[in-house]
Amino acid sequence: MQTLREFTRKTKRGNILKIVREHYLRDDIGCGSELCRECFQNEVYQLTSQHANKSTLFKFPHYLVLDTNVVLDQIDVLEEDVLRNVVVLTTVLNEVKHRSSAIYKRFNEIVHDRTRNFYVFVNEHHKETYADREPDETANDRNDRAIRLATKWYDDHLQASQSSKEFERSGKAATRVVLLTDDAANRAKAEAEGILVTTAAEYVKSLEDFPLLMDKLSHKTFDSEKNGLPQYPPHLSMKELLEGLRQNKLLQGTFQASRENYLEGTVNVEKFEKGILIQGRESLNRAVDGDLVAVELLPEAEWSAPSEIVLEEKNVYADEVPSEERAKDENEMLNQVRAAALSAERTPTGRIVGIVRRKWRQYCGILQPSLIEDTNRHIFVPADRKIPRIRIETRQAAMLQNQRIIVTIDTWPRNSRYPHGHFVRSLGPLGDMATENEVILLEHDVPHCKFSDEVLSFLPKMPWTITDEDYSKRVDLRDLYICSVDPPGCTDIDDALHCKELPNGNLEVGVHIADVSHFIRPGNALDMEAAARGTTVYLVGKRIDMVPELLSSNLCSLVGGVERFAFSCVWEVDNEANVLSKRFHKSVIKSKRAMTYEEAQNIIDDATQQNEIAKSLRNLNRLAKILKKRRMDNGALVLASPEIRFQVDSETHEPLEVEVKQMRETNSMVEEFMLLANITVAEHIATEFSECAVLRRHPRPPPTNFDPLVKSARYQGFQVDINSGLELSHSLDKCVKADNPYFNTMIRILTTRCMMQAVYFISGSLQKEEFFHYGLAAPIYTHFTSPIRRYSDIMVHRLLAASIGADSTYAQLLDRKSNEELCHNLNYRHKMAQYAGRASVALNTHLFFRGKEEDEEGYVLFVRKNALQVLIPKYGLEGTLYLKSDKDGKDGVERVKSEIVFTFNEEDHTQRCGDVVFHSFDPVTVRLSLDSSNVQHEKLIFRLVKPYIKGFSVETTTEGTDSQAVSAAPPSKKTKKDKKKK
Repeated sequence: MQTLREFTRKTKRGNILKIVREHYLRDDIGCGSELCRECFQNEVYQLTSQHANKSTLFKFPHYLVLDTNVVLDQIDVLEEDVLRNVVVLTTVLNEVKHRSSAIYKRFNEIVHDRTRNFYVFVNEHHKETYADREPDETANDRNDRAIRLATKWYDDHLQASQSSKEFERSGKAATRVVLLTDDAANRAKAEAEGILVTTAAEYVKSLEDFPLLMDKLSHKTFDSEKNGLPQYPPHLSMKELLEGLRQNKLLQGTFQASRENYLEGTVNVEKFEKGILIQGRESLNRAVDGDLVAVELLPEAEWSAPSEIVLEEKNVYADEVPSEERAKDENEMLNQVRAAALSAERTPTGRIVGIVRRKWRQYCGILQPSLIEDTNRHIFVPADRKIPRIRIETRQAAMLQNQRIIVTIDTWPRNSRYPHGHFVRSLGPLGDMATENEVILLEHDVPHCKFSDEVLSFLPKMPWTITDEDYSKRVDLRDLYICSVDPPGCTDIDDALHCKELPNGNLEVGVHIADVSHFIRPGNALDMEAAARGTTVYLVGKRIDMVPELLSSNLCSLVGGVERFAFSCVWEVDNEANVLSKRFHKSVIKSKRAMTYEEAQNIIDDATQQNEIAKSLRNLNRLAKILKKRRMDNGALVLASPEIRFQVDSETHEPLEVEVKQMRETNSMVEEFMLLANITVAEHIATEFSECAVLRRHPRPPPTNFDPLVKSARYQGFQVDINSGLELSHSLDKCVKADNPYFNTMIRILTTRCMMQAVYFISGSLQKEEFFHYGLAAPIYTHFTSPIRRYSDIMVHRLLAASIGADSTYAQLLDRKSNEELCHNLNYRHKMAQYAGRASVALNTHLFFRGKEEDEEGYVLFVRKNALQVLIPKYGLEGTLYLKSDKDGKDGVERVKSEIVFTFNEEDHTQRCGDVVFHSFDPVTVRLSLDSSNVQHEKLIFRLVKPYIKGFSVETTTEGTDSQAVSAAPPSKKTKKDKKKK
C-alpha cells in the first residue's frame, strides 16, 4: 500500500520548501515472536521464552518496548547482559541516530548481538503501526504516538496469538508487552490507552536478581535536592541564546577549564586571540571542559588577569554544610586569585550564561566515600583535574575503594554544587600498570579496542604473495641497495633509503615508503577504522596501532631481506645536493638490511667498510649535511625538548632505567631525506589538486608568544630577534655559554614552548601564502613518509597515485568538505596522541621514582611568581619547585616558616630570598622523590638542595631528613617514540 509523507523545510534564503515523498506500507512484516502463529517469519525467532525478564512489577512473561529517551539516557543499563526480549522500533532507531551518533553506534551493537534477543520491528512500514502526522502535531509528539501505537498493536497481536484453546490448556501465563518511557506525558497517554507502561528506573529497581544494575541508572536529580536552594545562576533558554548570539550581545566558544585553578577557565572565541577569561564558580556556571558555551563579556572595568597560582579544591562539601559557609570559603579563594592578578595585564573577562552544546563523555577516576555513614551517595573524583567532581549513587562503594572506575555525567541542576552522574564500570586496581594505561587511553579519547571482525575481513588472506600481475604494474627495484634506519626494536618500518652513483657523476637518491594504500581501499571498514583512529599512539612499552598488526608489523613493514610493495620518490641530484629531476612510482623493493641508528652510524664511521651499503650511507650522510645547512640558511629552526626513554621490564612492564634520547648523525640523515620527500610530494599534489590536496602548515607564532624567551635571554645578556624565522635561528645559534654547555639546549626548549601547533589542512581552504611551515621554513609541506602510523599519509599516497596514473580517484578523495572534516579529526587525534604519550611518560616517571630519593643537578628554566620551573638534564624531565612569595599567604601555598620570604621581581624575572637570587638558567641541585599521599594524583617532589637556604632547603647533614617539602607538578614534557620525522 502506498501513502504520501509531506515535510516542510526552511532553506538558507528563508523560503519554505514543501517536500512530498512516497511511503510504502506492507502487511507481511513479521513480529519476530515464537508465540505468533499468524506472521510470516523469514528468519530465526528473536523474541523467545528462553530468556524471560523477571520483574516484581510485572509478574508474568513480557516483552519490552523502549522509548527514545530510555535508549539515549540509559544506554549503560542496556549494555548489561540483563534485559532480553526487547522490541526495537525503527521510529526509535531513527530518532536515536538523529540525536546521538555515538549512542546509536553503541545501541546498534546491542541490537546486532543475537544472544540479546533484541528484535527490530519496522513499524514505520507496517500498515497497522504507521502513524501519519496530524495537523499542528510536532515531530516529537508524532513519534511518541507512533511508539504507543506500535506497543498497543504488539500487545493485542500477541494476545490474539495466545487465545487458542491449545495455549490455554498449557497453563502458561500470557506474554504481554511493556513500554519503558521516562517521558511523563507519554507515560500518562500510554496509561490512558490501556498500555502497560513504567519508567526505566522503576523497572530496573524491580529486577530483584540484579540489584547492582541500579548503579548504572542515569539520574537527572537526587531526591534530596529537588527543593534545594539555587547555587548557580539560571542558564538562558536556547531561544534567548540564539537571539543574543545573532545580535552580538553574546559570544560563542569552546570552554577550556584550567588544570591548575578550579575557579578559572577560558572560552576560545574567534574575535579574541587568547580567549575570554572566566573566573569564579558562578561565572563558570556549570560549564564542563569541552562544552560549547555562550559568554557575556563583562565591562572593561571588571576585566581581570589569569592567575599564576595553583588552586585545587580540597574540600568536598557534604549536604549538611551551610551554603553561607561554602560561599565564604570560595569567596576567600577567589579574592586570593584576583588579588594576585591585580598587577598583571588584564584580559577580556566574561561570564557563562548558557550551554549551546554539551560535550560530556565517560570519565575515569576514583570514588571518595561520603562523609555520611550508611549512604549510597558518594563523590567521584576524576583523574583529569579539569573535570569537576561528580555525585553518584552506588551500592558497591566498599568494593570500589582503591579501584579506577568510569562515571558519566547525566545532568547538572542549579541547586547542586556538583553534576550528577552514574557508575559505568570498574577498570581495575589503582596503581596497576594495565589499569593506569587504560585510564590514559580513555582520558585522551584514544580508540584502542580490538579491531572488529568486519575490519579484519578486509585484510589480505594469508599466506600472501606477490603475483606476476603485481610485478607487471610496478617498477622493479629489488636490485638496489636499499636499507632502513630506525630506532631499536622498531617493527613498523615504513621508510627505507638508497643512494647510488650514476655514470654522469651525479647521484640517484630514493626514499621508499611502505605502500599501505595498496592494502587499504577507500570506503571499506578497514579504511574507515584507520581514518577514525587517525594515528598510531605510542605509550611507554605499548603501541596502539592505527592499522591491524598484519599490516603494521608484517606485510607493510619494510623488513630486511623480504620483498615489499613501496611508493618510491626518486631524485637525481648533483654532488651539492641540488635536485636535477624527480619521479614517483609504485615499486617492489627488497631491503638489503634493517639497521638501528647506532648500527648505521658505526658503518659510516668504520673506514674499513667499503661495501655498497656503506658507500650508500656515507653519500646519504654527506648530502644530508648539505641539505640541513641549506634549510638552516633559509631560516629553519632547530628546536629542542627534554626527551627521555625508559627501559621496560618485559614481564612486569615497569620502568627499569631512564635515559636521555641520544641523537646521532644518522638521525639527522634520515630526517633530512624524509623532509625532502614530504616537500617534494607536497609541491606535486598541490599542483595537481589545487582544491583538495592534504597539506600540513605550521603557523607563525604571534610576537607575544616570544615574550618569555626574549626576556629570559636578555637577562642572560643575549638578544633574540623574532622578526623572522631566519633571524630567530641566527639568534639562537649565538646563545652559547662556555661555562654552561646545556644553555643553548634550554634556550631552544624555551623556543619550542613559544611555537604554535602544526596542523593538517586542505589546499583549497587557504591562500598559498598561508601554506608556510614556520619551523621548517618551507613554503609548502605535507606528510608522505609514515602511512603505517598516520592516516594523513595514506590520503597523500592516494592523491599522488592518482596524479601519476597508478590508481584511480574517487568522489570523496576530491571532496573538499569531506577532506576538511577528515583534517579536523586528524588534528584532534594527533594532539590527543601527544598528550597520551606525555601522560604515559609521567606515569612511568612516577613508577621509576617510587621509593627512591635522588639528588640531581638541574637548571632553572622559568622563574614564576611563586615557583621555579626546574629542568633535570639527566632524565630530560621538568618539575615545579614552589616558593613562598610573601608574608600574607595570598599565593595559596602552605608555609612552614613564615620568616622564609621569597620576593619576585617582575622586571628582571628573579626570585630573591636573602642573599640568594634565582635567574632563569641558573644551576641548582634538587632532591627528587615521589609524593603518593594523593593516590590519584601522585606528584614528583622537587626540593631544593643547592643553593642552600636555611629553613627551606633540604638538610643534607642528616641523611634522610628534610626541613622543607615543597610539592611539585609532574613533568610537563613527554618522551615521544624515538622518531626521525617531523
